[in-house]
Amino acid sequence: MLSSPDLSFSRNLPLVVFNQLGELLQQMAQSVESTTNLLLTEALLSRVRVPIEWQRQRFTLVVSEQFSALLLGNWEQKEVGGTEARLFVTSSQENGSITASRETQEQEIYSAISTSYEFSEGVQHSILNTRLTFNSEAIASFLSNLRDLFGHDSYTHQHLERYRQILRPNDVALQSQFTLMLLEHLLPKENEDVTDPPRVNNSEEVYACQAVEDALKKQISQERLLNQVTTQIRKSLDLPVIMATAIAQVREFLELDRLVIYKFEGSRVNTQNLTPPQIQDQQKYGGCIVYEALAKDTIPSVLHYQEQTCFGRNSPCWKKYRQGFTLVVDDVEKAYALEECLLNFLRQSQVKAKLAAPIIFEDELWGLLIAHQCYGTRQWTESEKNLLTSITEQLAIAIHQAELMQSLQDAARRLTQEKQTLEQRVIERTMALRDALLAAEAASRLRSEFLATISHELLTPLTYVIGMSSTLLRWPLGELSQRQRDYLQTIHDSGEHLLDMIKDILDLSQIEAGKTVLNITDFSLVKVAENTIESLVEKAISEQVNLKLDLQLDPRRDRFTADTARVEQILWNLLTNAIKFTPEGGSVTLRIWVEDDTAIFQVEDTGIGIPEEQLPLLFEKFQQLDTPYRRRYEGTGLGLALTKQLVELHRGRIEVESTVGIGSIFTVWIPDQESRE
Repeated sequence: MLSSPDLSFSRNLPLVVFNQLGELLQQMAQSVESTTNLLLTEALLSRVRVPIEWQRQRFTLVVSEQFSALLLGNWEQKEVGGTEARLFVTSSQENGSITASRETQEQEIYSAISTSYEFSEGVQHSILNTRLTFNSEAIASFLSNLRDLFGHDSYTHQHLERYRQILRPNDVALQSQFTLMLLEHLLPKENEDVTDPPRVNNSEEVYACQAVEDALKKQISQERLLNQVTTQIRKSLDLPVIMATAIAQVREFLELDRLVIYKFEGSRVNTQNLTPPQIQDQQKYGGCIVYEALAKDTIPSVLHYQEQTCFGRNSPCWKKYRQGFTLVVDDVEKAYALEECLLNFLRQSQVKAKLAAPIIFEDELWGLLIAHQCYGTRQWTESEKNLLTSITEQLAIAIHQAELMQSLQDAARRLTQEKQTLEQRVIERTMALRDALLAAEAASRLRSEFLATISHELLTPLTYVIGMSSTLLRWPLGELSQRQRDYLQTIHDSGEHLLDMIKDILDLSQIEAGKTVLNITDFSLVKVAENTIESLVEKAISEQVNLKLDLQLDPRRDRFTADTARVEQILWNLLTNAIKFTPEGGSVTLRIWVEDDTAIFQVEDTGIGIPEEQLPLLFEKFQQLDTPYRRRYEGTGLGLALTKQLVELHRGRIEVESTVGIGSIFTVWIPDQESRE
């Protein structure tokens, strides 16, 4: 099979001539019988974000095993002047080694295509710097650059690479066929005067003004529509109503066949109460159409449709949507020529052209607002693209409002549930506490009654024991041996000790039962202190402890009002406790002074001290501190507990400071009881 030489030309052409050449190439592609026939235009780039240099280009590409051609144009704005317009064709001279006369003629024709329209001075026209080439290497290079605009894992990238591999020099017969088609198109028709220049008349000026006026009216209408949508969003928090109304208004304004909202799986804020039953696995497919507005009933519905595996979260186009890319497809047949899955889906949905703008909510792709043209292709304008983008921004605001409302409702619902749960727990806890309190009161009452009963029962025989042992101890020495006297003394001392414990138990049970009443009288603080010290002098001497009284009283403040017996009991308990835990040779000091209307009693000793961690147990009932001296200093642990109860009965307080090996200081504050009601 003969093949043609590699031919190409480069000229400046007006847009109309460039389009005519593109149509000729498309006709040629349709006439070539081949199983691997590819026809692409710049519409393919509408689905991707392209560099600036690609945005200024238009192209028509034909690739097959027998015939391939590339028509490539770059936009230029050119101002031309003059009074004549002509289409001229020039021929280059033969330059050597062409082997066939037909090939020489084809070279002259391709190198001679140079068109220039000259109009009235000052009129602007679009000019394309055009290149037409049949060179397989040049076409392969263009295919490589075009392929790199798409992701490596996309079908488009793979198909372009496959077609690049099949490029061959053109078949001579097919090359000649295209040459004849080109000549028929470019040569003047019969009775056509190519020297007549086009005229710019008043009707064209009127048309230009009318176009500007129409554009302004359309802009005002778009702003009015956008304002209506914005106002509705401000007035309503019902997201389904907002979306349904907005897409209906926009569809009607742009005269669209179909306008839909596509929501991605996992996007926050549900737009409908129920998930459509036919959607079984949105995670697999990525999402579905949740809203739809149709121009008429004959247009098929795509509500709840999914693009299935053709369009998922791993799609390169999905990644571009996340970056704010707006998809503009004037002809789906051309744009998706290499995407068979998507193209079949669009054919099934009767989509001829589409415009898709992303709905981005908090930097995440929530969904898409997609316009469909179902009857014929459509050239989308920049104003339509901008309107759709503005509407998506307003829908994102509506979604944000709906999420806030949903969050508030969820929070209110949770608070209500938590309140009900808390109320129920409070009721249950209150009932449990009431039952526990009643049980504790009953137990306390039974204990107090038991202690009072048993104590009274013990007092009578104990009195006889103490009395009779005292009587026997007073008998003459000759009638009792020393050992007998020692036994009697032990019986007497044990009885006295037991009597003190029983009295403490009775006092404590009476106080806890609330049956103790203070006998408030006026007395001398000095006298009470001296009496207490005097009653303990013998005990201190027997323990070889120095007992001292430190009076820091103003004589005029000596009189005080309280329960004298109870105050003496408080001091006696503190002093006996201090003497008990003070080693031989140590000292115990009772210090008294008055501040304002409060008497302060302080008992300081140089005893064994109390560890800091055991101080909280000091005033507990029946508690003896775990010290190395526990066996030596026996007791019930009621003395300090009773002391604390007596102090608090006077509305006072007691505190202790202690250092192990150095001593302790007990301080009691008792307010004057004169104002006590």
